[in-house]
Formats: sequence, structure tokens, C-alpha cells
Amino acid sequence: MCGEPIVGLCPGQGAYRPGVLSQAWAGGDEVVREVFAAVDEAHRARTGRTVSALVFADPAPSLEDLVAHHADELQLTIYATAVVAHRALAARGATPDLLLGHSLGEISALVAAGVFSVADGAAIVCDRNEVLRAHAPEGGMLALRCGRDRAELLVTLLAAPGLVLAVDNAEEQSVLSGPAEDLAAAAEVARALGIAAGPLGSPYGFHHPALVPAGRELTRRVAGYRRHPFAVPVHSPILGRRYRDGDDLAALLGLQLSQPVGFRETLARLSADGARVFVELGAGEVLTKLVRGALPLASVVPTFAAPGPMSDLDAVAAHLAGVPVPRAEAPRPVVPAAPEPTAAPTAAPAPDRTAALARLRELYADTLEYPVEVLTEDASLEADLGVDSLRQTELMTRIRTLFDLPAPPPGFRGTELDTLGKIADYITAARP
Repeated sequence: MCGEPIVGLCPGQGAYRPGVLSQAWAGGDEVVREVFAAVDEAHRARTGRTVSALVFADPAPSLEDLVAHHADELQLTIYATAVVAHRALAARGATPDLLLGHSLGEISALVAAGVFSVADGAAIVCDRNEVLRAHAPEGGMLALRCGRDRAELLVTLLAAPGLVLAVDNAEEQSVLSGPAEDLAAAAEVARALGIAAGPLGSPYGFHHPALVPAGRELTRRVAGYRRHPFAVPVHSPILGRRYRDGDDLAALLGLQLSQPVGFRETLARLSADGARVFVELGAGEVLTKLVRGALPLASVVPTFAAPGPMSDLDAVAAHLAGVPVPRAEAPRPVVPAAPEPTAAPTAAPAPDRTAALARLRELYADTLEYPVEVLTEDASLEADLGVDSLRQTELMTRIRTLFDLPAPPPGFRGTELDTLGKIADYITAARP
């Protein structure tokens, strides 16, 4: 892998994990503090609030809470986390040779490429939040476990004028955008056809023609920011090409709100050009899983798959440089073995409900091969996600082992735990 170009992936909606940078923030990590200081300043100037006070609280807010009550802070956190990942890896000698942004991630990619400063990038995200709040109609996004052709057929069958195919992510993953009632109808028809469907953690119906007015206002605002030449190329899955120094970035960022994302086609093009090494610059593994599914022979690793110390990035950087790391995926530094205990070991502390829910979402996402952001705590495992009773029984067995739960009481029926929220409640009650 050494010497091969590295593609940096900047994620968009759903790229949030509670507490993913909390340890680094509490420890005063310089990169985390500097980036969030710029974000806080931009947000405070508009709202009087800061992002860090919210996302670094204990416990950290859930994705669902941010989508419902703190949409602006969610967008800024996704942006900031991507910039932190890029800067922290660059400090370790692992600078991507090409950047690829997904939706909101294109702003992070342009900042990482040196086109905008970190402060201006944060201000642009604030502008984006404001124009969406003023001009975006009520709506959302629905993830489907099917390719573009079936998703477009579903839209045609429904004949709902407000429903559009917003994102073509993979052969088995598409995203629709539109009004809530149209998305609910699409989800119902999809499940009847055997297509798993679930809502995305998105506060708006992005990549929809209804956002053209918001895009025009965003263009007007972005035109006032100073831009610099590209230090690193940025490929846009919305434009279907790389940005150029002569492009009208203000107009293109405005159009981004209403134009569809062609991520699957972009990966195919990059692969044809020889791209083999990818790193996801952000929280979670939303794009990591898409790349692994589309390009099985590629080497792809996330930066912040789960909360942990910034020193974990040492192993990520080594992996990208081609140094063998003793982990198959999402490599982390090897921790020396602890000395043999002199007393009898005690049971591991019980996770709080937020931590339990986060681990459950990862488990179900890996098992179902579905984006983790779709797995909200209220989604019905059978009706919304297609988990039949046999698979749910199997998963409950794995959950008891994972959380070291006691044997269930007589008459226990795992099928009654039909949402992740109910399972999280069961775990915390069983492990006081």
C-alpha cells in the first residue's frame, strides 16, 4: 500500500457518534480544541450558543436528539469532526491525495483542500443552516436497501410528485427525499415489496428540487467568502467530476442542496482510475461500509469508528502508509496486556442506556448491512427493517453474550423487544 494515493472521504448526514471526540476534548487535544473553537465562534455569532457545550456534555446527545432539537449543531459537528480527522492524520504524515465529500461533506472537503479556512467553512455551514431553516419545506430522507433502478421504479409506482431519488449510494442502497407523508407511503410500499426501508438521521429533505430557493440564497452568501487555490483535488459526486480553480464555487455549493448525489458512480470512476486506498474522515463508518461493499479489493479504514483517544490515529496513519497493523479493520494501537490480577476479577460495569443503544445500532448495522443512522431506537425491527423472528432470536443470543446478561426469566419472549430502544431498556434493567 505504501506509495499508493489515498482518497479521503468526508461524510455527510448520519456521520455522528455520541462522545466520539469527548476524550480528546477533555484532554485538551490541540487539533480538536482549535477546530471546535472556530466552529463555536461562528455559531455563537449567529445564535449565542456553542456547539462544544452540547456535543461534549456528559452524556453526549444522541443522533436522534440532535436531529429533532439541534439540527444546526448536528451539521456543525459533522463538519468539525471531518476537519479534525483530516488535520490529525496530516500531522501524522497521512495526508490524502484526493478528497471526496458526500453531501454536507463537500464543505469539509473544500476546507481540507485549503480552498476555505476552517473558520470560513464553519461560517458557510452556519449560512447553510440559516437558509435551510428559512426556505426548506418540511421533509426528510428515507434509506432503501435496493439499487437505483428499483428505487426509481418505486417512485414511479407511487406517483407522488414530491418524492425524488436523492442519493445513489450503492448497488443495494438508495435514498429518497421528500415530504414526510410521501416517505411514509414509500416505506410502506417498499416493505410490501420486500425492500428494507428506514428513515435517515437528517433534519431536511436534502438533494430535492424544493431546495432551489435555499440554494440561491446560499450562493449569494458564499460569494462573499475568500477562496484559495486547491492544494489537493476534490472530486464531487454531485458534479460527477473534480472541482476546478475556475469554478464558481458559490453557485455549485448552492446547487448542491437540490441536486442528487451519485456516490456509486463516483466510486466506480475512482476505481477505474486506480484508487485503492480510502480513509473516512469523520465519525462512524457510513462511507467506509459503502466503499467496502462496492470495492471489495480496496483498503478502507475509518478514523473515528467509535469513541477513543486521538492516539488511535497513529495506527490508522501507519495502516495508510503500508505498515502492518495487527487489526483487520479500523486498526487501533496494540494495548499491552495488563498484569495478572491478584484478586478475583469482577464483572464489567454495566453500560448506560446511551452506550448500550450505540453498541446495539452498530451490531444491527453490521448484521443487516445497513447504514447505522437508519437504526433509530423507535424503528420496528420487523416492519421497518425486515428482521424476522428467527434472526431476532439469533441476535438476542449475541446480545446476551456481548453485554454479559443473565439468563432470561421463564416466559421471556425476545420478540416482544421489537425496537432497539426496548432492547436497550432491557439491557440496562438486566445489568443494574
